[in-house]
Amino acid sequence: MANPLRYRVFYTTRQKIVTSVVVLALLAWGAFTVIDRATTPEDRSCAPGVARPQGSEECVGVSGDGHDFRVPGLTAVAKAIARENGRLKAGEYATVALMLPLTSTSAGMRIKVLHEVQGAYAQQYRANHASNGQVPRIRLVLANTGNGNAHWRTTVAQLKGMTGAPHQLRAVSGIATSSAPVRDAVTELTGARIAVVGTTITADDLANSSSATPFPGLARVSPTNTDEARALANFGKVDAGKALLVHDTRTGDHYTDTLRRAFTALLKDAPYEPQLFTSPENQTDEGTTANTFRRITDLVCDTRAETLFFAGRHTQLRQFINALGARGCTHRKFTLLTGDEGSYLGADRRLDPTALDNGVTVRYAALAHPDAWRAVAGRPLPATGGSPGAYAEFERMMRAVSGPAYGPVGPVELADGQSIIAYDAMAAAVLAIREATPEGAKLPLLVDVGRQWPQVKGSLRVSGASGWICLDNAGNPYNKAVPVVQLSRDGTPRFVQIAWPEEKPPPADCLPPGRP
Repeated sequence: MANPLRYRVFYTTRQKIVTSVVVLALLAWGAFTVIDRATTPEDRSCAPGVARPQGSEECVGVSGDGHDFRVPGLTAVAKAIARENGRLKAGEYATVALMLPLTSTSAGMRIKVLHEVQGAYAQQYRANHASNGQVPRIRLVLANTGNGNAHWRTTVAQLKGMTGAPHQLRAVSGIATSSAPVRDAVTELTGARIAVVGTTITADDLANSSSATPFPGLARVSPTNTDEARALANFGKVDAGKALLVHDTRTGDHYTDTLRRAFTALLKDAPYEPQLFTSPENQTDEGTTANTFRRITDLVCDTRAETLFFAGRHTQLRQFINALGARGCTHRKFTLLTGDEGSYLGADRRLDPTALDNGVTVRYAALAHPDAWRAVAGRPLPATGGSPGAYAEFERMMRAVSGPAYGPVGPVELADGQSIIAYDAMAAAVLAIREATPEGAKLPLLVDVGRQWPQVKGSLRVSGASGWICLDNAGNPYNKAVPVVQLSRDGTPRFVQIAWPEEKPPPADCLPPGRP
């Protein structure tokens, strides 16, 4: 029997018309949708001032309104910064940007970034609430340059457009890694007359000098790699005849290049040629360097060396330590000395802690440490170069921003020194902004902020939580305290002693000497 619905639904004249109309409507809607999507730009915004660049899912740009750049660890402190910024009125503040690779995929870098943001916010709080009402008040914004600083151009272009109202950007802090993209970013910012304060950059060639000023308006609060190396040598009284250098052959990394040169100069009388390795292009990759280090440790056992200097990034540093722990000559003890990249080791879960039980002592030049200037019974502190009072003030500010009134800022951990050094860098930026503000004016001229650095010395120094910051005329810290830290088996950086690039603490006047 024929299906009666067949004729009633599909083959009547009326149903043919209805079906045709429906089909045409669906085709028209589909065509409109395709055309609309093809002609309407994709919305790649993440928040006001922040967007995803083409080809990337990272949120890149500048925000002081609580955006966390989709990094959950930054949510609490970003909201705290937004609340503080919300208390400020337009026209009464100057803006400082904290420029960092906020969306780094490196676990160690993410921890470092969080701690730097917390320290910078603590100094913003101090500037606005514990400085006797000094003006201008300080607005803090976060500037993300992306993983590996790959999107620095986007962020720097945005910062350059923020020097007028309403932002009144007057300084950029952060600048956390001594790399080629960071060097380019600093060149662009200082070329636009924006003052820059580096937190953890230590490369000697990412600095000004008495003979050249490639970065006008740049100051740093961390010692150079050369100063770190000199402080380590002064601390250890290293016998070059029993020392060996292990270094990366990859060039273009300003941290590694200048640390290698500094260690080479210290070991010019060493009897052994350096042991070489070549890191992957992306130095956070594992690559095949672990195999190279296994062979290098065999050669180390063939020498009379007792002290090993290492010039390389933290991934390769960790691989080398692991290889040393499995060396054939476990009856011999070695002390490994390196730069501030050692601060990443405590958070590196791939580090084999048993290596530290096999006669390997790892010490590095930290940029700051909570025990360096903390008053402890039985441990005398230097009379100059820093003070327990300045460090106690930092701890007070961190407690304040960790509470409900002006926080919370997320879990606080001070052992790696990153919060301390970011707090001090922000203090230098605030000092320069306020010193550059003419009497009776609300804001300084943009160019005048970076011109304050030659006067930050003597009684005008920054009494930082990491130690005195007395800048020379090129904007580099003179004889800055270098905490020597030893890595414990559980990853905790244990403070050993303060070392000095000039062998002893600075004089009470903290005035850098004239140099040829």
